[in-house]
Amino acid sequence: MTTHASALKYGIVPVQGEGLLSATVSRMLDADDGTGRLSRSLMPGEPLPLGALAVLVADTTVYGTLRVEQLLRQWDPRVPRPWLVWVADAPARPAPAARFRIRALQARLAGVSQLPYLGVLRMVETPDEAMADKDVQSAAATLRRAIERNG
Repeated sequence: MTTHASALKYGIVPVQGEGLLSATVSRMLDADDGTGRLSRSLMPGEPLPLGALAVLVADTTVYGTLRVEQLLRQWDPRVPRPWLVWVADAPARPAPAARFRIRALQARLAGVSQLPYLGVLRMVETPDEAMADKDVQSAAATLRRAIERNG
């Protein structure tokens, strides 16, 4: 019998706190064939389930990258390196300080996926509503391919 924990493929770590952004990224990583949940958000201090890839979720602000750096400084080296999903907070390039910090941290990460600005996240109440948007669906497919190919 397969348990939910053993089927978990991704442990979502909301770097800036749980919210619609991290919940939507979790939903983006779930199987698109309707077979079930492959990811879930981890509570602060909750251990990463065995075999799951930690997926950090942060926005592209300087503060978001500072929180990523702070978390990586505490990362247990016995745990596999996490993947960063870096979501644009505006329809513009991230600030130079944010880009520099992420480049400097790349050796501590299994990979980085930068998602575009998804304006629909400002207008919906739930991740399922966000997933109905074609831009979110496209970003989800790109994210899944990137992690599955390199993660």
